[in-house]
Amino acid sequence: MAGRLGRLAGLVLVAALGAASLVAGPAAAAPARPAGGTAAAPRVDDLGPASEVTSTGVAEPVGDLVYTATSGVSPVQVAAFDPAQHRVTTTIDLPTGAGTWAMAHVGTDLYVATYDPGDLYRIDTTTGTATKVANFGSFVWAIAAAPDGTIVAGTYPDAGVWSYDPATGQTRRYGAAVAGEQYVRSIAVTDTTIFAGVGAHAHLIAIDRTTGDRTDVLPAQYANRTFVATLALSGNTLAAGLSPTGTMLVFSLDDLAHPVEVQADAAEQYVTAITVHGDSVYLGTRPAGVLWRYDTASDTVTRLGSPYDGAYFNRIMVGADDAVTAELTSTFVDYDAGTGTFDGTDLTAAGLPPAPELAMQVTATDDRVLVSGKAGVQVHDLATGASHRTFLAGEAKTMTPVGGQVYLGVYTLARLFSIAPDGTELHKVGDVANEQTRPTDAVYDPAVGKLLVTTEADYGKYNGALACFDPRTGAVQVYRGVVPDQSVRSVAATAGTAYLGSEIRNSLGTDPVVREATLSAFDLRRGAVRWQVTPVPGAGQITDLALWRGKLYGTTDTGTLFAFDPRTRAVLSTVDVGAGATLVTAGGQLYGATGERIFRVNGDGTTTTVLDDLAAETYGPPMLAAAPDGDSLYTVRHRNLIRLWL
Repeated sequence: MAGRLGRLAGLVLVAALGAASLVAGPAAAAPARPAGGTAAAPRVDDLGPASEVTSTGVAEPVGDLVYTATSGVSPVQVAAFDPAQHRVTTTIDLPTGAGTWAMAHVGTDLYVATYDPGDLYRIDTTTGTATKVANFGSFVWAIAAAPDGTIVAGTYPDAGVWSYDPATGQTRRYGAAVAGEQYVRSIAVTDTTIFAGVGAHAHLIAIDRTTGDRTDVLPAQYANRTFVATLALSGNTLAAGLSPTGTMLVFSLDDLAHPVEVQADAAEQYVTAITVHGDSVYLGTRPAGVLWRYDTASDTVTRLGSPYDGAYFNRIMVGADDAVTAELTSTFVDYDAGTGTFDGTDLTAAGLPPAPELAMQVTATDDRVLVSGKAGVQVHDLATGASHRTFLAGEAKTMTPVGGQVYLGVYTLARLFSIAPDGTELHKVGDVANEQTRPTDAVYDPAVGKLLVTTEADYGKYNGALACFDPRTGAVQVYRGVVPDQSVRSVAATAGTAYLGSEIRNSLGTDPVVREATLSAFDLRRGAVRWQVTPVPGAGQITDLALWRGKLYGTTDTGTLFAFDPRTRAVLSTVDVGAGATLVTAGGQLYGATGERIFRVNGDGTTTTVLDDLAAETYGPPMLAAAPDGDSLYTVRHRNLIRLWL
């Protein structure tokens, strides 16, 4: 049947090697090198959508269909998937929102809550009409339907709990589940009680729906976890997934003080989905991407299998005869209990086409440009003008060409991957570990033969790190807390010295300990910091660093571009360029990019605009990469990849 990915071996191949690459519509054919251009009118080629994806993170069964929705693309598309036909039968566009993590249903009404902004939509699945019925702030993480039809939501960054009553159309705000926290990542609700899973310091809050009174029912021994990230409720059983230990607690509503602890595998860190079905509790865990069944009667855990390494289970559904179907990132899979294998349907092939997303990072090799985004890397072939997508179980926050390979720093869990420039040969090569989760920058120093990757700690944790990866041996040496009480945001390196730019925020869900970002010189051979200075008073982040003509240049979140002399440790010049600019060298010159323009840095530290009106739509810092021969730059205009000839 069209769209089927085959049994386990085929699905593993798809995920690990990118065999299910999505072929994008043809971009403009790559031109021959132009004869020239003018400073007033630089030559720019539009290479088509930078990154196109079908990425989903939620699912909800309604009748004979399962609804899912896209994330990171505009508009958000809600899709009705028919499991019997293995195809998408209907799509509905939402007028607001950058994506969704939250769905619930009441009868034939499907409720979808978005982020940016946090709107709540009711979709009449009998007619396909969508109506906005409430707003819950800026970001909704989770919703659940109460037995009486009330919709309850958990939000960020206020750690808020809200409800919407369809009968009256009224919205109620319960306030922060826990004062000082930012996340309510999971919600479950009974006739009388709302359960809110909180982070980045874990709490499980029981809220009286009438009075608003609240009690933390998470046992004290689990208070060192970061999140109660997943909740599932059925009958008298409440199950909760804890991060970052991959622990599940199974509560009886009659005795919340004594949950049963379930640790499916000590190596797993996240419980991404839970479904309670009779005496069985099904759960999906990461980073391995495994489906498990816990039997409450016998207190035993059974490993059912993994559709592919790193699989992210968004929703587990159990039907007649205990048949298990799960929604993953852009895929539905059916589990065959008899063979222990998975049969999958790719949503793109099923009728939910990819759309231009908020790209995250760009890098260039001699004949290809790679752009990363949600769950994949888009590979642009400059010779043919075509692009295709390689699946990645995560998000590549850094991409660094080294010796014929491109090394990826991947969120979550700060894992390191290698990929060939054509998108093949994707495989994991290392882990940063040390409670790190988000790579922030990377550079290769040939003097020591190391790829240097800077990272941010896991949610609610302190002290980022510098990881030194040796491509020859695969060894990873990690210096956590190299900049004490901060994250390491940016890095430049030469001749065995790494220059580290910090960020005063340690991780999401933490408050800064220090007041200003610092610049440090780290001796890679000795493994020690030689000096540390504050180059720009008041800056909370040194966004990027680059070496040029013997000087170190950096950008900050306050919009300052500074030139720094590493020998004298003196700031030579400063100029305002816009917050969070990215820097690269090309053709012996230094260039920078904001979301609006590309500029050239002059010898005196001033700047000259090279290209304006980018209106770039990206996720994270501005994107800028140089061709290896220095003849052009790559960036994003709106959501398209463009080539600027120098």
